[in-house]
Amino acid sequence: MFQSFEVTSTPQFGRDRVSALRAAFDSLGIDAFLVPRADEFNGEYVPACSERLAWLTGFTGSAGVAMVLRTQAIVFVDGRYVTQLAEQVDGSVFSGGDLVNEPPHLWLAANGAKGLRLGIDPWLHAGAEVRRLERALSQIGGTLVFLPHNPLDKLWSDRPAEPLGAVSIQNVGQAGVLARDKIATIAADLSKKNLAAVLIADPSSVAWTFNIRGADVPHTPHPLARAIVHADGRADLFLDKRKTGIEPEAYLAQICTQLPPSALEERLAAVSRDGGRVLIDPDIASYALAEIIRKAGGEGVEGADPAKLPRAVKNDVEINGSAAAHLQDGTAMVEFLYWLSQEKPGTVSEIAAAEHLEAVRARVGQSMQNPLKDISFDTISGAGEHAAIMHYRVTTESNRMIEAGELFLIDSGAQYINGTTDITRTVGIGAVSEEHRRFFTLVLKGMIQISTARFPKGTRGCDLDPLARIALWRAGADFAHGTGHGVGSYLSVHEGPQRISRLSTQELLPGMILSNEPGYYRPGGFGIRIENLIYVRGAEEIEGGDMAMLGFETLTFCPIDRSLVIPELLTHDELHWFNDYHSRTCEALMPLIHDHDVRAWLENATLPLEY
Repeated sequence: MFQSFEVTSTPQFGRDRVSALRAAFDSLGIDAFLVPRADEFNGEYVPACSERLAWLTGFTGSAGVAMVLRTQAIVFVDGRYVTQLAEQVDGSVFSGGDLVNEPPHLWLAANGAKGLRLGIDPWLHAGAEVRRLERALSQIGGTLVFLPHNPLDKLWSDRPAEPLGAVSIQNVGQAGVLARDKIATIAADLSKKNLAAVLIADPSSVAWTFNIRGADVPHTPHPLARAIVHADGRADLFLDKRKTGIEPEAYLAQICTQLPPSALEERLAAVSRDGGRVLIDPDIASYALAEIIRKAGGEGVEGADPAKLPRAVKNDVEINGSAAAHLQDGTAMVEFLYWLSQEKPGTVSEIAAAEHLEAVRARVGQSMQNPLKDISFDTISGAGEHAAIMHYRVTTESNRMIEAGELFLIDSGAQYINGTTDITRTVGIGAVSEEHRRFFTLVLKGMIQISTARFPKGTRGCDLDPLARIALWRAGADFAHGTGHGVGSYLSVHEGPQRISRLSTQELLPGMILSNEPGYYRPGGFGIRIENLIYVRGAEEIEGGDMAMLGFETLTFCPIDRSLVIPELLTHDELHWFNDYHSRTCEALMPLIHDHDVRAWLENATLPLEY
């Protein structure tokens, strides 16, 4: 199984661990210490050996920062994790902070003691973040202290070993472009800009550039590795040979020099000497890496990771692979939803549902000869009040039965060699209240508005985000997360720079894959989210219009619970989209399903709705 379900109650030694950290402050010359949920690669998923935030606080969410001061300790999280934070963290030790509206640097500027010395591990913070902290501390006469080691690592006596996940080759049949061509394109751009090299610090960009995949962190198949691409076309890949077998090593030898990770500092310093200009992404690369360039006499030229945007704009091979992966995944989802519909309410637990879905995905993958490589994130399987926790992760401690009369939300995804999936369905267990149905329909309206949007070139994610919310706004409601995130090609399920959110200023370009997932959450009551993956299709002329418009194409095919929809709340066009989507879902998935009962369920689940 790819997902484990453990008891995640407040750590027994949370207070003792904070006290031990504070005891080291004087010898370190600091008054506070930041503990991000990050490793030295700044990815969303981190290996067990880097879960310092969870070890210290008990909080297991994917985004957060703890700030431990001499007399108080704060864990900053965003709106997705407020409820989870309260459940997992000892409130007598830690208070909650707002990671969006008052992150640590703003908190320090407003509340930090005069002259405060803040310690950080320079490998765990990107350059842009360091600058924000320095500016904030300057307002209170404080100092940022770069520590030579992370003090938590000395306290964490049973810290796990660093991962050594096996590396595999992503063949051109899935990647669409040869690695040598990607490297050549990056090198040519460096030469045009009079740059000596670029440091690629994002493991997903490394995986994409070299057409490799790894298994170092949960659910995201990239190896923890960095690379230097030189303007003359040479490439250095810093990847532990214990992760590569004979075939991957032979493949890599044709396109780059494979070096141990320990060689990175020397190579980076060498290319930086005598004023070497090295491109570095300040939002990704650790501050420690920028310091290596500076101390060697080089110039760190800040700019976007050159693989980031090309990685986000999928080529035809990647789009077609994703479409095929979604048909396979939709087949598994239909089999799962059929199974759930046959189980008596009160007999299936949240964990049992998540485990069954994973088992179905694995079985369908074997039957279609496209094995499930992993799930793309820990399944969110929440019933009733648990569905109101946006990123709820069921544990053996919180696990409950899925009862009649309530909503069950399951947000899950899969990693296949030809694509990454992410889908959320909210289903009614038996008869549910009209309030449940009303809010479900309002969420559905937002999802349809994004699905059917047409927009001119230059449109950004922030421009489209209100479309998903307007029906809820009119009802005096909203949801505290973005409408959509980018998705990789057998890579991270959360990929930038593309997003649909209030904060996203990235232009939406043809080939970008995004999620479309509005929701509604009533704490202590119920939660709703409906999610499909979509991609931006090229501009098309509109009859009678003045210009071509971009639009979205849906990748995800799986029934949306008809019983939860109030047709009268949908416009004619919205109802048409809903019925057409179900017609296409039935047509696409029926040939892939062979069980008579499942076929009958799919046919019934996709019948048209009428006013």
